[in-house]
Amino acid sequence: MTAADDPSVEQPSDDLAPVAGESRMPGEHRGGFSRLPTGPLGITGMTAPPEPSVAPTADVWSTPAPRLRSVLSGWALGIAILGLIASFFVGWAFPLGLVAIVVAVMALRRLVEDRAMAIWAICIASASVIYSVGWLVFAAYSASLFS
Repeated sequence: MTAADDPSVEQPSDDLAPVAGESRMPGEHRGGFSRLPTGPLGITGMTAPPEPSVAPTADVWSTPAPRLRSVLSGWALGIAILGLIASFFVGWAFPLGLVAIVVAVMALRRLVEDRAMAIWAICIASASVIYSVGWLVFAAYSASLFS
């Protein structure tokens, strides 16, 4: 029997480390974190800021804080009214209604906007889209596209 026919297995080399304990599955929790990533943090003690060394006098003036204006709801209502007027005459005015609906929804998501105006804009823009679709359906039937 030659060395090539010998079924014995050679000893492992020193560069391979044996697995200690049980192997872990991929993605298994390894115990590193004790709270969720969005969990609340512990609050440490806080101190008050130091008092200013110079008290403000009456002749010191400051600019008022900028006031946020509600502009999106006004734009939405204006575009919705233009879309409604245009939809009485042509069917291709529906993009105006869609833009007005998008702007009105954006206005509803802001806290400084006039909610009543934004809701009116959504209602009027929806009516303009319905009228425009009506015109387009009428034009399609007139051109015998559906029959």
